[in-house]
Amino acid sequence: MTEQSQLTGGTETAGERQPQTPDPEAAVPAAPDGTSLAEPDGTPPAASQTTAPRDRRVLRAVARWTAAVVVFAVVGAGTAYGISRVERTDVPGLATASDGRWDYPELTRPPLPAGRPGPFAEENKAGAHYADLRALLLPAPPGATEDKTLRGTGGWLPTSAFLAEFEEARSRTEIGGKLNDAGLRHIAARGWTTPDGTRTRVYLLQFNTAELVVGQVFAGFVSSSSPVHQLRGAAASVFDDDFPVEAGLDEVERTSYTEIQPYGAEQVRQAYVSAGDVLAVVIQSRKGGAAAVPFQQTVVLQSQLLT
Repeated sequence: MTEQSQLTGGTETAGERQPQTPDPEAAVPAAPDGTSLAEPDGTPPAASQTTAPRDRRVLRAVARWTAAVVVFAVVGAGTAYGISRVERTDVPGLATASDGRWDYPELTRPPLPAGRPGPFAEENKAGAHYADLRALLLPAPPGATEDKTLRGTGGWLPTSAFLAEFEEARSRTEIGGKLNDAGLRHIAARGWTTPDGTRTRVYLLQFNTAELVVGQVFAGFVSSSSPVHQLRGAAASVFDDDFPVEAGLDEVERTSYTEIQPYGAEQVRQAYVSAGDVLAVVIQSRKGGAAAVPFQQTVVLQSQLLT
């Protein structure tokens, strides 16, 4: 975003000026420190005696300012270069912006076990996440209140707790059967509520291979127009056309939906992310309307942690 500024200049009309009596002292030049350059007897010094010292002082001042400008330019260029060379999530302050983004803490991926590749390494044919799934959950932004019901036992959430997000009993039964058939290994979850009342729930479901996630599980939740299964409190949700396409990641499939008016008690936003052997489900809701920017930010950051 560029900022534009207008510089306005004024015009001055010269009026008639009355002749003024010359000031005898005005002809005596003064040094920059306020002392007179006149001779001890009051006689002004010769031009050759005053011009050279004054010129040297001016040159020294110009040299000092020039050096300062060069230093600031170098420091500024170095700072810009440094920020341009790091990932967004490596700069915590970058998350705080005037467009409504949350101030997430600095994100770091957990270490991989010795000898294990990343989920999208060429030698990792199964697309497996070898890092602890619980450590891949997006942390809550500062000031948020944790939803302790999503802690589970030892950090693992029972499948029934995830299924409770869906409105219809038929959907819960169907989803539960598909998760079991696809070889669901475990679910890690985290939830929080920010001071503005936005509730966030993040679920990470891990399976045996990436092929199962893309071919069976992900496809069982999404369609081109609306989610296959209705979430609680989201009676009418449609494909989210406003989610920036450029925010996508090459290794990740993502589909998001937003509840359209009239809302119920709150507006619900939801996203399904397929990343290797993990399906991530992100849900945000808020009374009166769930803002788009923090939802998109949350989905993107969670996706980055899974790559």
